[in-house]
Amino acid sequence: METDTMQPSASEFQTLLYAVEGGVATLTLNRPAQRNALDMIMREELAHLVGQIRRDRGVRVLILAGADGAFCSGGDIATMGSGGSAEEAHQRMAGLLQTIEGLITLDRPVIAAVDGPAYGAGLGLALTADLILASPRARFCLSFLRLGAIPDCATMYTLPRMVGLQRAKELAFSTREFQAEEAKEMGIVFEIQPQERIHDRARQIAVSMAELPMAALAITKRGFNASLNSDLSAMLDLEAAGQGVARSTEYHREAAGRFLDKVAQRFQWPAADGM
Repeated sequence: METDTMQPSASEFQTLLYAVEGGVATLTLNRPAQRNALDMIMREELAHLVGQIRRDRGVRVLILAGADGAFCSGGDIATMGSGGSAEEAHQRMAGLLQTIEGLITLDRPVIAAVDGPAYGAGLGLALTADLILASPRARFCLSFLRLGAIPDCATMYTLPRMVGLQRAKELAFSTREFQAEEAKEMGIVFEIQPQERIHDRARQIAVSMAELPMAALAITKRGFNASLNSDLSAMLDLEAAGQGVARSTEYHREAAGRFLDKVAQRFQWPAADGM
């Protein structure tokens, strides 16, 4: 399988780790002393790297993770600054929000492996993923109002779509912490895995998903993302046009042949241990 021909070396980043193997890219937030909090350097490096991932067709699946038992504790308050005009605050956020949009609209699967805290912007970053895995020590919190700020990193878009409007408001207004089990019950977390296994499990799923048809997958992801803002007629049009594209691909022709010949398909879902 094609790999990233433009992959940067680890030395290019101060706050991130990045590796691509077999079409699976792993982006790890790497400020462990600050619980992987987002400072301005990390924001700039994320913007650069997410832009590169979007251009690199050798990346078929992206895993988001955090180093050393934390996913992301949110924005780094020590580096945020205070005061200034609304325009200055807007400019500080603009790059990060473009990065978040770039992850949400990435036309390939995104998997988040949340081990430890995902607070504030860290929760928003996790919610950009299509599938979220959590360890038992994962902790989530929409903590913005504690600091006199509003939810950002697209949480006002992503969270209600996962948990419903009333629950999203409760999580924002209460600013309470919730654990992996409750997050799973609410539909935020897909699977809970032991902390020693979560990153291997994320890669297991990613390696399997790397065998999915990229054209059909991109259309499917775009359709689901658009569905709550669309009506029935628009979605049926998308399905009709998208199916025409998907069924014209070599992947579909090969898969249909495998089905008729009673040969196993390339993609197989990797069931978890004990499932």
